[in-house]
Amino acid sequence: MRTHIALLRGINVGGHGKVPMADLRRVLGERGCADVVTHIQSGNVALTSPADDDEVAATIAAALLEEFDIERPVVVFGRADYLTAVAANPFPKVTDPKQLHVLFRAGPPPDDHERIAAALAAERAKDGRGDAVARGRTVWLHLPDGLGRSELATRISARTTAPDQGGTMRNLATVRKLVDLLD
Repeated sequence: MRTHIALLRGINVGGHGKVPMADLRRVLGERGCADVVTHIQSGNVALTSPADDDEVAATIAAALLEEFDIERPVVVFGRADYLTAVAANPFPKVTDPKQLHVLFRAGPPPDDHERIAAALAAERAKDGRGDAVARGRTVWLHLPDGLGRSELATRISARTTAPDQGGTMRNLATVRKLVDLLD
């Protein structure tokens, strides 16, 4: 059995995409996943399955659609890949979870560097202090002024990621908690 972290985008946010976590755990168990644990109500799942990451993502996406009538991207990382991604944090001195976010993606878009450079330029034009670094399937965002007012976050966010790349953002506190769930 392999251990996976699954990140569901747009679950239980702003009254949309309602999925009770107890129901999600039950449904995933019925579809062959084991040891299913969720963290908070926003679609953070740790589970075990003999399937690979892509198969787990497809299983969860199908469950969301068939059981809850919700179509959402699902990003899945195997245990080792998730821990490697977290260890690659380019901003280790940032400890405030409101200032550090990670965009997790199904795959890296081909225009990553150009897109980040353009987003950083837009941030600087607004006198923003944010920074972003792409590392494999993640983009780390240091947002000293917070997520809500950041031009950088808006341009890098999952909403502007190509649909086939699927992506969802988590703050540092959630990223760390998911590491704990793997242990």
